[in-house]
Amino acid sequence: MATDRTFYLETFGCQMNAHDSEKVIGTLEQQGYRRVESEEEADLILYNTCSIRDKAEQKVFHRLQDYKTLYKAGKRFGVLGCVAQQEGEKIFARAPHVSLVSGSASYRRLPEMLSRLEAGEKRITGLDDRQTEETFETEFTARQNPYRGYITIIEGCDKFCAYCVVPYTRGKERSRRSSSVLDEARRIADQGYTEIQLLGQNVNSYRDPEGKRSFAELLAAVGETVGIRRVRFTTSHPRDFTRDIVEAIDAVPALCDHVHLPVQSGSSRILNAMRRDYTAEEYLEKIAWLKAARRPISLSTDIIVGFPGERPDDFIETMDLLAKVEYDCVFGFKYSARPNTPALTMIDSIPDEEKARRLQVLLERQREIQRVNYAKHLGQTVEVMVEGFNPAREQVVGRSSQNKPVNFSCAQAIAPAPGTYLNVRITTTHPNSLVGQAV
Repeated sequence: MATDRTFYLETFGCQMNAHDSEKVIGTLEQQGYRRVESEEEADLILYNTCSIRDKAEQKVFHRLQDYKTLYKAGKRFGVLGCVAQQEGEKIFARAPHVSLVSGSASYRRLPEMLSRLEAGEKRITGLDDRQTEETFETEFTARQNPYRGYITIIEGCDKFCAYCVVPYTRGKERSRRSSSVLDEARRIADQGYTEIQLLGQNVNSYRDPEGKRSFAELLAAVGETVGIRRVRFTTSHPRDFTRDIVEAIDAVPALCDHVHLPVQSGSSRILNAMRRDYTAEEYLEKIAWLKAARRPISLSTDIIVGFPGERPDDFIETMDLLAKVEYDCVFGFKYSARPNTPALTMIDSIPDEEKARRLQVLLERQREIQRVNYAKHLGQTVEVMVEGFNPAREQVVGRSSQNKPVNFSCAQAIAPAPGTYLNVRITTTHPNSLVGQAV
């Protein structure tokens, strides 16, 4: 057991990484470590990494380079998460001051790895095969989000999209028992949380090992947990998105009226090259289910521009799909090659300048779509869950059930606590946020 040892942890990437970090923090604190706010204060410096795009991966190695001088002061460094699983022991050669490399499937072994670190070992690896349900839970989880509890219900991916590194860093799909998910949902509610977010690389690819519930049925059951007012889920894969998910959202009020459904391209030719296993027409059919729901469901997506072989007419088809769906939010990215992926064998002949141009065109068009979409809320009253306070603007910061940011004024002398629900009348709209007054 460590005595008055300190650690610093920085998280890169997705919400699954953020939840993984909660497991790491809980385990370290149980081992006697105390979390600090900077690398300089820490005895152990950890980076929980993301490798979905080259920029995110490079950011981690830049951080290691920036702080390597601290190694001489006796500080230890560890690389966790997807880059750790992807690069393995090669990290030691690239950053010799790193002592610990651990993938997410090995966090339950952290106490043993910490003991070895404290005993003086210079290079420790935790790179499990990621095929066990033990990846879902560690004995200790220190929930860091004051208003939302995360639950991982499925790990890994079997889709092997041509551009994606996830199957190689997170392993094959394996789902968590529905009874275990619901037990954790009840524990989260007992801790005072009213919002839950279900997580998975392909969350709607969930297959209950107990054979009790489909994904839609599990979603509904979590939404019916006593004390839970909002349930979100991310990320969905269009191939496994079924009509009963929309029916569950309509039937269970706690299920938020927002769906993130990554399309990646509006061209069926490019979707085939990407190995997405659906056409643009099939994707739009699922969008039609969502638009036909009794509740207005907000839609967001991911789009990659400049995938190898993307012609100007393919990009035009993506722009056409953008106009048809009218998303409330688009996360757009330039294609970047990732290790081990099938796309590495494809000729990436599109200059980076052209990728950047296409991305700019897409994002500018999407901004105009959002300007129109958000303007529809003017004069409406929406329920907002408080997430914090912006002192510079003297506004409370929150989010609607549709996952739209809402900044609002409040008559209360003291800002409402995170997790509080208030009705807000919308008085001003912007392309990325709503502004209003609590009523």
